[in-house]
This record gives sequence, structure tokens and C-alpha cells, in this order.
Amino acid sequence: MDEFVRQAAGLGLPVILLLIVMATTGFAGAAAITTALAMLGGPAGMFSGIALLGIIGLATEMLSKYGLEALLIGIYRQRIQNGESHAAICQEICKLPLSGDLRRRLGEEFGF
Repeated sequence: MDEFVRQAAGLGLPVILLLIVMATTGFAGAAAITTALAMLGGPAGMFSGIALLGIIGLATEMLSKYGLEALLIGIYRQRIQNGESHAAICQEICKLPLSGDLRRRLGEEFGF
């Protein structure tokens, strides 16, 4: 059951986002889908709109599976391993609009 809910959440957000953008186009049917995808894709057009929805679905699935804290820690650990400076990472984390608990947890993890 939990896996189903995670999968539904992962698929649900891109669909909801597409429907909201479709509603703002003023068109109906295929014209609304085409226009919405082009709007999401920006200057690169429909195909990047489709790619954006896929990325949003992947991000939503990972967030529902692991949680924001685990994803942020993993991303920042990888960036440090890739050679980014520890000070720059700490400064970036301090600028993020995070809750006090999450900021404290990241501070404990990365020593600031």
C-alpha cells in the first residue's frame, strides 16, 4: 500500500501541474496540451516541457520515498565529493529557506 501511495504521488504532481497550466491556456483538447507543454518547456518548446514533467515526477517520487532531509544530505555529500568547497556548501545551506529543525540537522551533518 505504501509503495502504491508513493507511486501515485510521483505521478500525481506532474499531472496536476500539467492540468493547471492547461487551464491557463484558454484552449481545449490537444491545443491545450500542446500549448501547456510548450509553456512548461519555455524557449526549448514541447519536448523540454515533457522532460520537465518527467524530472518533476522523478523528484516527487524520490521525495516521497526518502524524504527531504535524506535527499539534501545525499546531494550535498555528493557535491563535496565532486570537489566543491565545504565552506561554499555550508554558506548555500544557510541561505536556503529551511525550517529550524532541518537547518540544525544539516548543520550537524556538515559541521557548521
